Amino acid sequence: MFNVHPIPAFNDNYIWALRSDLHPGKAIVVDPGDAAPVVDWLEAHDCQLDAILITHHHADHTGGVEALVQERDIPVYGPANSPFKGITHPLKDLARLDVLGESLQVKTVPAHTKDHISYFIDGKQPQLFCGDTLFLAGCGRLFEGSARQMLDAMHYFAALPQETEVYCTHEYSLSNLAFAASVEPHNTRIREVNEHCHRLRDAGLPTLPSSIAQEKAINPFMRTQEPDVIHSAEHYSGNPLKTEVEVLAALREWKNRF
Repeated sequence: MFNVHPIPAFNDNYIWALRSDLHPGKAIVVDPGDAAPVVDWLEAHDCQLDAILITHHHADHTGGVEALVQERDIPVYGPANSPFKGITHPLKDLARLDVLGESLQVKTVPAHTKDHISYFIDGKQPQLFCGDTLFLAGCGRLFEGSARQMLDAMHYFAALPQETEVYCTHEYSLSNLAFAASVEPHNTRIREVNEHCHRLRDAGLPTLPSSIAQEKAINPFMRTQEPDVIHSAEHYSGNPLKTEVEVLAALREWKNRF
């Protein structure tokens, strides 16, 4: 497992810095949309940047890459089908890469974008770096992909070990939890997590990581088989919804307008 450190960027992004006890003094960053806070963090922690991991091409995830590699001979890992031209080591579905002594499995999860991938580290403490696909109590917008693809991604995430730490790249938790509570007003676990996340934000702390177990209990996009979620989605859409794909599509449209 990695020691994971959040580097805040822009209004609500997190660039994740990963360190390993096996390689002290080195770090990896995930989705560096801005170089400046990464450089500041590296200097403050006396670390050398060893690699960059990219989940998808959006500028708030890739904008800092050029500056970070300008004076560093380091690999930039990312999706093989990405329109972002700064990737030096393209990755396809189910690829494995070894960085800082840890083995990561790549999974293509197109939906938010066509080129989106996630990185999963199995072990004593599993960890998932999922970009803009799975959020605490939410999922990414369907900019380039379909509800079917997002549902497939949710099924993949749900099958990971329950204790998996979930590191997404935006602090959207409070707004997502407000939406989740509208979908399932009687879900007491949503209320508990909402109260906890408000306390964290009031203290200036990230609400992340989440966990797969928590997401399966509170995230409407991972609960598309639950009767209360289906009922709420049908009420919003005004139509009977016969499949999980239809439920997720209705929920995503509702969230877009929430």
